[in-house]
Amino acid sequence: MDPSAFNSAELQQFLNQEKQKAMVNELLGKITSSCWDKCITGTPGSKFSSSETSCLTNCAQRYMDMSHLVMKRLQQ
Repeated sequence: MDPSAFNSAELQQFLNQEKQKAMVNELLGKITSSCWDKCITGTPGSKFSSSETSCLTNCAQRYMDMSHLVMKRLQQ
């Protein structure tokens, strides 16, 4: 096997992994920003209230579901 091809394959795999990490970080940032603005209306204390926790959970889940749906549609 050609050593330069092996290095190129390793580099491509590394770049793909880093791209995926960046996409996950971007998605988490968007979820955090969007859901925080929607669910945390006052000054947060040391703990979230039960309604804030529920809102954040539901918001994040809906965001993930929609992202998954959009990705699926784009792949078709």
